[in-house]
Formats: sequence, C-alpha cells, structure tokens
Amino acid sequence: MMQKNRPVNILLIEDNPGDVRLTQEAFKEGNMSINLDVTMDGVEAIKYLKKESPFEQVTTPDLILLDLNLPKRDGREVLQEIKTDDLLKRIPVVVLTTSNAEQDILKSYNLHVNCYINKPVDFDKFFDIIQKIEDFWLSTAILPTMVK
Repeated sequence: MMQKNRPVNILLIEDNPGDVRLTQEAFKEGNMSINLDVTMDGVEAIKYLKKESPFEQVTTPDLILLDLNLPKRDGREVLQEIKTDDLLKRIPVVVLTTSNAEQDILKSYNLHVNCYINKPVDFDKFFDIIQKIEDFWLSTAILPTMVK
C-alpha cells in the first residue's frame, strides 16, 4: 500500500496543452499533495514508464491518466504496452478522452483499463471530473506501492 504521508505521483499522457493546463489547475485545487508529470505523446510516455533516456530518474507513477488520441503512438497502444508489462501492469490507468465511441470503450476494457471517462468540454465539469478522480483513486481506493 502507498504511504499516506508522501505526495501521489501521477503521469498525465496528454497532447493537448489546454487539457494539460486544466488538469494541472484542477489538481492544484484538490486536497492532496500531487506530483503531476506530463508526457505529450505515446512514444515519450513509454520511455518515461520504462525509465529510458532522458527519464532514468523519474518516479514510477501511482496513477496514469491516459488520452487515447495521441501522436506518434496512440493511447490504445500505450495501454496495451502498460498492461502487458510485468513491472507496469499494476499501475491503475484511467482513460480520460473525448472519445465516446463504443469500440474505444470496449477495446480499452479488453486491454484492462481500470476506468474509462469521457472528457467533458465544459470547464466546470472538467474540474468536477478531476476532483472525482482524486476523491476515488487517491482517497478511497488503495493503490499498490510500486517498485521505484
């Protein structure tokens, strides 16, 4: 289990700078100490998670927020890579995407996503979703301690 007195490490995999900024601001308004790292494409995300150059010194995230529509390597491929890697598969992954396509939802769950959330376009609703993610995943759920 995670230590309660340390910051929670979250990796946001998102290519939209506006959504990155909104997510950062929403977590700042929350009640927890959070270290939020961001990768902007699927290739960079996998390098980060596998601690490949230039990410050798990063901390393994406690939670991943993943957009599906990413450049270089899409979120579905990133999710598949995470969930088939013995060192990464226990990290909870929340898909946070604008896609509400049934095939994306089914494929994500078939790839063992932990949660699928449709990203609202409304500013207040987006903040509410981030608060709900914080409330559930960081306050209610018990996350595993990851090997760093």
